[in-house]
Amino acid sequence: MQYNVTVIGSGPGGYVAAIRCAQLGFKTAIIEKYETLGGTCLNVGCIPSKALLDSSEHFLNARDHFKEHGIDIPAPKVNIKQMIARKSDVVKQNVDGIAYLMKKNKIEVHTGVGSFVDKNTIKITSADGKESTITTEKVIIATGSKPTPLPFAPFDKKRIISSTEALELKEVPKHMIVIGGGVIGMELGSVYARLGAKVTVVEFLDSLIPTMDGTMGKELLKVTKKLGMQFYLGHKVISVENKGKEVVLKAEDKSGKAIELKGDYCLVSIGRRPYTDGLGLDKIGIELDKGKIPVDDHLKTKLDNVYAIGDVVRGAMLAHKAEEEGVMVAEQMAGQKPHINYLLIPGVVYTWPEVASVGYTEEQLKEMGKAYKTGSFPYKALGRARASMDTDGLVKILADKQTDEILGVHIIGARAADMIAAGVTAMEFRASAEDVSRMSHAHPTYMEAVKEACLAATANRPIHM
Repeated sequence: MQYNVTVIGSGPGGYVAAIRCAQLGFKTAIIEKYETLGGTCLNVGCIPSKALLDSSEHFLNARDHFKEHGIDIPAPKVNIKQMIARKSDVVKQNVDGIAYLMKKNKIEVHTGVGSFVDKNTIKITSADGKESTITTEKVIIATGSKPTPLPFAPFDKKRIISSTEALELKEVPKHMIVIGGGVIGMELGSVYARLGAKVTVVEFLDSLIPTMDGTMGKELLKVTKKLGMQFYLGHKVISVENKGKEVVLKAEDKSGKAIELKGDYCLVSIGRRPYTDGLGLDKIGIELDKGKIPVDDHLKTKLDNVYAIGDVVRGAMLAHKAEEEGVMVAEQMAGQKPHINYLLIPGVVYTWPEVASVGYTEEQLKEMGKAYKTGSFPYKALGRARASMDTDGLVKILADKQTDEILGVHIIGARAADMIAAGVTAMEFRASAEDVSRMSHAHPTYMEAVKEACLAATANRPIHM
């Protein structure tokens, strides 16, 4: 079996790379360790977590908001078994879709662990230990990442859990302790808080979602406190111990003051690590740099025919970043000249309200010494938000003080995940805040908040505030 391109890993980066390679006329193979395609994102990440986020939000609205809308129903109950079953069905539909796309594009799928014999030979070891080999002209490594455990509290998958186990719980926790106030911790913590669990978040840094603009973290803290979530920011976890039916966590703040928390589950969400286990990189002379595969600006490793994309290389660990890199590598192989503007890859937190950002944060601009101006507009001043009872949040625009070019768009509020695409588009075309403020925005919509924030940034003249 000989191929032009072999992709190792079938997550968003891998399967998109394989499809684009096939579209460009390459004979393409994809190797996947597990029985289902789609990687972490489709199986135990992006897709199932969004399914549970939506289900839990429906429950919260039925419990707390339907009556205000004039909808009288008996008090709703959580059927966690059905909620998990629906999530699993959503996952199945998506992974079946990927399998269909492989057949449609005539991509050959090999199931097993792919490892290098040499730069043009890949050994595939199936779950039952059977081995086979294929030869290939080029290789794209897209093996993704795994949850990072605490060194003193490895995942036991019973009480000390990762996001994978949090998506399969058979009960609503009485008290879920979440270590890490980043994207994963806040998303899954909010799921169970809506369903009635007590949720306590312990974060080492002084703010939530610390990689995003500081205003977003402050606003997210406010709105998630309304769910009853409790927070210990600026606390270092000292120990986590499974006592059988409960978990005991000990932490201390910067002054050394200690706290002790007891819960029935502890979700560890302190980040993810690149997954390169079993690849046999040593066979082709590739050494990791801080756990990641070193690549050049074209995502090529030290070997001319071996590329790496997604979570195993530098940059944000985002599914859509991996997809763009997969397309870029495939098109480069075909002699095209694609590019990626990494500054304009948006980040999203799928809590409710959602948080979405693109471009520079205010903290980054200050550190750069860049002269900037800012404009913001609150959802509570928005007619559409009042109509839907989604008045939490705001839009924040950062623009160059001299040229008015938009430098950053930061949104916390209903539909922020979809709205951020407008910010990406504006910044890709290097629009000014005034450009956006002079565009007609449909009324009533959430996007009017972006127009108003741009008005505020341009001349401090929002219309509705």
